[in-house]
Amino acid sequence: MKFARAFAAAFAAACLFVTGAASAQTYPNRPITMLVPYPPGGATDTIARILQDPLQKALGQTVVLENVGGAGGMIAASRSARSDPDGYTILIHQVALAAGMSLYKNLNFDAAKDFATIGLINTAASTLAAPASLPPNSLKELLEWAKDRNVRIGHAGIGSYANLAGVLVAQELGLKATQVPYRGAGPALVDLLAGQVDLSSQSAIVAGPLVKSGKLKVYAIIGRKRYAGLPDLPTMGELGYKKLDIDFWHMLLAPAGTPRPIIDKLNAALRTALADPKVQKTFSDGGMDEFSPSEETPEAADALLKKEIKLWGEVIRANKMAAQ
Repeated sequence: MKFARAFAAAFAAACLFVTGAASAQTYPNRPITMLVPYPPGGATDTIARILQDPLQKALGQTVVLENVGGAGGMIAASRSARSDPDGYTILIHQVALAAGMSLYKNLNFDAAKDFATIGLINTAASTLAAPASLPPNSLKELLEWAKDRNVRIGHAGIGSYANLAGVLVAQELGLKATQVPYRGAGPALVDLLAGQVDLSSQSAIVAGPLVKSGKLKVYAIIGRKRYAGLPDLPTMGELGYKKLDIDFWHMLLAPAGTPRPIIDKLNAALRTALADPKVQKTFSDGGMDEFSPSEETPEAADALLKKEIKLWGEVIRANKMAAQ
């Protein structure tokens, strides 16, 4: 009996492999839908539109973008997880997907189990920024200044990367802080410049020109490596806060169960799209990092997603961030 069950399982796996390989030979033979978890105009939507044309050329098939906003990106993720695992519905998502596993109640999917990662798209560093009028001029001075204060940290809304980074910054630096939510990154930046909040995690590409014009000051890079536009600014890790060596990232995903040959074909198309000179220049000008070959695989994306689910789950629980 055990032999029969083992044989049946092995036979089913072999059939699945053969079916997947056969479908990959003709894939894609109709348009592919890429779900975008936010409305048009934001960072994730912009990345999707940058990739759309080179992906179409690499795959030889139309890629249709569909914006499915709501619930901090969880509605699009839920729809993607429940889609047919045939490679014709893919999802672009970012850090919020990992954080959402702990931030939101009653989700009908598990990001660690219900997706097959296709590959990383980019990462981007941010800065710990303050209005130019804030007295401290270094991280050491900031910590001294903040000792007897309730520091106001502005962010782009609950569950946003700026919110998550701001909470982790306060946790790791030992700051007594109030997180101040705004309806988007723009309003948060306006109040930061005006001194209505003391600190904020701001993307390096946005902060760089404002630092050079004297409108902002920055204390460190929140990310794995220094930003070329502010080469003298150290990372938080270099200053002793290794847990703040975190990046904002985007990746492509498909529903779990998508045949590996199709995942490999999508990954190859993504790599071709990312090698396009126009895409490379756009990403470089936007302060986004390139990957080493070892970071380009579906496995690397899967490892990052699971690592970030664990990291942000710990941060959200430790700081009692309200689940929605």
